[in-house]
Amino acid sequence: MADDTDTDPAVDHDSAADVGHDLEADRTTAPMDDYTTRDVGVGVAVALVGILIAFGIPLLALGL
Repeated sequence: MADDTDTDPAVDHDSAADVGHDLEADRTTAPMDDYTTRDVGVGVAVALVGILIAFGIPLLALGL
């Protein structure tokens, strides 16, 4: 098994993760994008449709 801990960070370009990130940081995470009221509305609409499907169809099948 190869030991890749000896690679020089300045030379080690095995991924594109260095674009837009602090290369000196121990750990980076994906940046969170801003979301709009429209995005929240779409999420709520999708959740309501999912709830309707998950509970509405079984209730209709039972005849309630």
